[in-house]
Amino acid sequence: MEKNGTMVTEFILLGFQLPAELQMGLFLVFLVLYFITMVGNLGMIVLIQRDPRLQTPMYFFLCHLSFLDICYSSVIVPQFLETLGTDKMAITYECCATQFFFFTLCASTECFLLAVMAYDRYVAVCNPLLYATAMTPQTCLGLVTGAYAGAMVNAVIRTGCTFSISFCKSNHVDFFFCDLPPLLKLACSDTKLRERVIYLLAFLVITTSISVILISYFFIIQAILKIRTAGGKAKTFSTCASHMTAVALFFGTLIFIYLKGNMGKSLGEDKIVSVFYTVVIPMLNPMIYSLRNKEVKEALKKAFSGMKVSQAD
Repeated sequence: MEKNGTMVTEFILLGFQLPAELQMGLFLVFLVLYFITMVGNLGMIVLIQRDPRLQTPMYFFLCHLSFLDICYSSVIVPQFLETLGTDKMAITYECCATQFFFFTLCASTECFLLAVMAYDRYVAVCNPLLYATAMTPQTCLGLVTGAYAGAMVNAVIRTGCTFSISFCKSNHVDFFFCDLPPLLKLACSDTKLRERVIYLLAFLVITTSISVILISYFFIIQAILKIRTAGGKAKTFSTCASHMTAVALFFGTLIFIYLKGNMGKSLGEDKIVSVFYTVVIPMLNPMIYSLRNKEVKEALKKAFSGMKVSQAD
């Protein structure tokens, strides 16, 4: 953490390094995307809490997914908007570590939560008669608590490993938030052991979650193939389609960023992909689950109908 014997107290986030007029355009784009993210995910949480038909394990998990997407985006976007709007690129060492920690916590929790949601779909499709017994409120709470706890362990170790590195090459981070690949490029001490620990943890989190998801969907697909009618197959598959879409988007980008390491890709590519999973995916998730889910669409219609009635009165 030293540069010419001086403790590094702040980092300079270089962002996308665009001309001033393009930066203002990017500011407006990110502001709109963030607003849509907040409205969509808060709306999903309120809808689930208010509609009795959505008081099921699947929507309990979806509520937590929306909460995570709000936190996930809020850890990154407001600070980036400040950089774009005011040209304030400096972030203190402590704020950088805090952002890094909460970003890791949200991302890891979402990995585990998507795996939990896949298990929930497995129980619902493959053991429908035992679903109410297997997925009790206590079980659901335990699964969500486990997801947060596992993510907390990963976030603490990952942040500790990263910010115990000596940064002395520069304090200029060629990125729009404090993420691992650009921070490692500033290290002047040997980072091989810490990198191995960090990437091993990332590998374990991602592969464990994906394994649960793949095994769950292997049995789900087997169950769907046993259904005799095409309508029955389509109806059963539709209950999983939204989750499968969310999984493909989220894990596809994480694998690109973290499991490929630093080989064969530039920080420019990382920036584009990072925008996708920190800004775009949290915005898309409520749309994915509402547009492709009959129960959510019906709840939305009911909510809008109630609003029209109250306005007429």
